[in-house]
Order: sequence, then C-alpha cells, then structure tokens
Amino acid sequence: MAKSDPSFLQQLHEEALKKQESFFANISTRLGRAKPLQSAPAHPMKGAPAFWEEVNLPLEERIQLFMANWQKAGGHTYRLSGMAEAQAFITDFIAKTQAKNLIIQDQPELEVLRESLSAGTETNITVWNAQDATAEAKDELVAKAAGADIGTVAVEHAVAYTGSLVVTSDATRGRSVSLLPTTFIAIIPVERLRTKLGEVLRPFDALALGERPAGIHFISGPSRSADIENDLTIGVHGPGIVYALIIE
Repeated sequence: MAKSDPSFLQQLHEEALKKQESFFANISTRLGRAKPLQSAPAHPMKGAPAFWEEVNLPLEERIQLFMANWQKAGGHTYRLSGMAEAQAFITDFIAKTQAKNLIIQDQPELEVLRESLSAGTETNITVWNAQDATAEAKDELVAKAAGADIGTVAVEHAVAYTGSLVVTSDATRGRSVSLLPTTFIAIIPVERLRTKLGEVLRPFDALALGERPAGIHFISGPSRSADIENDLTIGVHGPGIVYALIIE
C-alpha cells in the first residue's frame, strides 16, 4: 500500500486521534476529572487577583525579603548608611581584588561616589555618557565596559518578591555598564525598593511611546548559562559577581 493512499492516511489519522484521546484521558484521571473538558474553563478575573494587588510589605520586610531572594540567586547584598559607606565598600573591594578599571553610569546620585573614588583610588574610572557621542566614541565606551573589572549603576527599582533589580537604558545610561564588567555593583536607594513587580511595570506602561526608555533590564543575580546536560556555568554572558548595596 502506497503511503499516499487515502485509506492508509485515514487509518493513520484515526490512530492519532485515539492516541490523543487516551493521552488527555490520562491527564483528566490524574486531575480527578471524569473526562477532559470540552472547552476552556471560565476565568473570572484578568491579571493579578485583588488580594495580591493589596499586598504591600512594610519597608523592613521588603528589605529582608529582597536580601533573602537576591542571596538565593547567588548575589551578595549589604545594608549601608549613606553613600560614604558605599564609597568605603567599593574602595575596599578595589583594594582586595586589585581592580584596575571601573565604569560607572553618569547619574546625579552617583556624582559624589565618582568623585570620592577618583580621589581615593588609583583605579581607572570611566563615566558612561553616550549623549551626542560619535559612533567611534560609543564603540570605545562599550570596549571599556567589556574590559572593566567593576561596573556600577544606581538602579531605578528593586523588587522584594523576585529579588530583582530594574535598570533602564538610554544614551546616558548604557546597559553595557551592568552587562559586561566582571563584577557588577548596584546602588539601591532604599526608597526605590518595591514589594511586587507590578508596581514597577505599571508606570512604564503608562508612559507615552516617546517617553519610554530604550530598554528595561531585570537583573536577578549573577549571569548563568546552562547546556543541554544541565551543566551550570556562572559569568559567561555577564558579571559572575554581583553586589546589591542598599543605601538607607
């Protein structure tokens, strides 16, 4: 019988339907249902349920939950009192690791930190700002980020329930600063720590198209890569060491 014979094709079709019916019947049995549902169940709500919308942890609980989840993902986190302690932490880290190159975002909240590090260390410090830069200058910034031992950014938000950092990018805030260096150090002003991811996403969604950032990046611990055999490697496609410094 030729494989293109109509009766043969019909036989294959009927066998496939029987296997499909048996497959779904097995799933229904495991779910405790008499037979497979003939249509999708009704969903009385769209998006997050009302009780989840009302969840808003007190600040101390937010801090503790974020720190716990960030550490579970393989990151390091500290609570510091002011930018002076952040500067001392980074200076000590530079001394211990003998870091030669640091790249930092051109953000107003990091200005004092940049000046302190410039005066207190011998590390080469590059400030990222590609506004009005030529293509050659932009390529040079990316190259410096790729060769940097440390990248430092003041994040827009941190999310307690997911243990994630939220970083936006545009001409003056390069994503390469958080993606390419060997070590990433995030500065988190404590007032930017949120309970849920929805609190962060909704304001972005409300922005007009022209007002939205070029990119919104979510960072949850060090870079991870795994192959088909589940061999996990840290730091192949991004920083292998990540610090979250909560500034109170």
